[in-house]
Amino acid sequence: MEFSINGIIFLLSVLLVIGVLTAKFSSRLGLPSLVFFIVVGMALSNYIYYDNAELTQLFGIIALIIILFDGGIQTKWGDVKKVLAPSASLATIGVVITTVVIGVFAKYILGLTWLEGLLFGAIVGSTDAAAVFSVLGNKNIRQRLTSTLEAESGSNDPMAIFLTVSIIQLIQQPESSFFLLVLNFFWQMGLGLLMGLLFGKLSVWIINKINLDSSGLYPVLSLSLAVLAYALTSLMDASGLLAVYIMAVMIGNADLTYRHAIVRFNEGFAWMMQIMMFILLGLLVFPNQLVHITWQGILLSFLLMLVARPLGVFISMAFSKYTMKEKLFISWAGLKGAVPIVLATYPMIAGLENDTLIFNVVFFVVLLSALLQGATISPFANYLKLSEGDSKSVPHSLELVSMGKTKSEMIEIELNEDADICGKELKDIELPTDTLITAVIRGDKLLTPRGDTRLEAGDTLYILLSKKNRERIKALIQKKKPEEKGPSFEKQA
Repeated sequence: MEFSINGIIFLLSVLLVIGVLTAKFSSRLGLPSLVFFIVVGMALSNYIYYDNAELTQLFGIIALIIILFDGGIQTKWGDVKKVLAPSASLATIGVVITTVVIGVFAKYILGLTWLEGLLFGAIVGSTDAAAVFSVLGNKNIRQRLTSTLEAESGSNDPMAIFLTVSIIQLIQQPESSFFLLVLNFFWQMGLGLLMGLLFGKLSVWIINKINLDSSGLYPVLSLSLAVLAYALTSLMDASGLLAVYIMAVMIGNADLTYRHAIVRFNEGFAWMMQIMMFILLGLLVFPNQLVHITWQGILLSFLLMLVARPLGVFISMAFSKYTMKEKLFISWAGLKGAVPIVLATYPMIAGLENDTLIFNVVFFVVLLSALLQGATISPFANYLKLSEGDSKSVPHSLELVSMGKTKSEMIEIELNEDADICGKELKDIELPTDTLITAVIRGDKLLTPRGDTRLEAGDTLYILLSKKNRERIKALIQKKKPEEKGPSFEKQA
């Protein structure tokens, strides 16, 4: 079917509206929204012929940059650093084990060569950040488990990409040196990490120091820096996605100006990219071809969910202090999503012999994983007694008015339990004359500050102040209570 320019614009607008509505619908059913987006794309493939793997791969990579950047910004370093070792083990050793196990199964079930089987395993071996972030985002599962899964999904894409590209290289160039491939792995991960740290520090400095005319430019600046980090890192043959995720975590946990504008913009933009990416991926598949690999897809899906992924989790986390129930949950929560489908376009672009077969089976596996695992994560957590409630409460946020180049700004500070001002009334707190506490958020209530308003631990304060007093006010608000010393007794002779 051919469309005019206006027809294409109309179609895009309809797709976005449908995507937003299906996202709301999916949250009610407890299914990942990607399922509905993909179904929409598959339905449209009956009317629109689309087979451009190169364009899909390009759009998919751009979407992954934005999704990882959004997920990293909203990741709390205080939670992640507690699970850094097990998450890193899952993202590396776990992916390799999952790749090998499911690769062996794929070799015999699909009739592939050993390298093609391992290629299939590498493509489906990692969990997907977009799927994990969207499914766990509104579930109140134990924080340690949520942090582990989010850190794993945000950092295991580089390993999957490395394995996929390396195996394709071995298929096309059997004489390739295995030793050089290993060195390339350490180069990609090491330089990716280094570039992420470098761009993280540089981005925070630029965002806080530059004085733009409009607050709307700050989100664009932050996202531009993320894309630049990916591009420069990738040009040096290192992991650009790892650099983006590390950079985003640093930005999200730094003292940042116009934080709300940056977070809200990137959250909305990430949703839009998810919608368009999954619909595009759905368009790339031909539903009539999936019928021919139904039993292979179902068998490989269950082997991945019930054998390969659990083996990867239990072996890679053998020395971690997680209970059996927690490891079972992490095994089941290894959602597949956009990354495997995007990686499945690599064999197509490389022109491998069984590229269409691999793509179709990968698509089948992802769809079944999203349907089964995505829909049962919350009930499974409740069954294992790992859930702390039905859903997370949506935090309050205050939309701040852009102050352009004025000398004032609004900052947000959450009071810790050991803050000296906890328990005090506002009238007893000495603030500079040009400083004003404009709002106090407590739980699900927005309090109007008065002189007799008593501050409590966990309160979020919005403070209007002069930029020159920023650090001084922060130090005052975050000052800890003096340690109470017990009575001293002199030793008597």
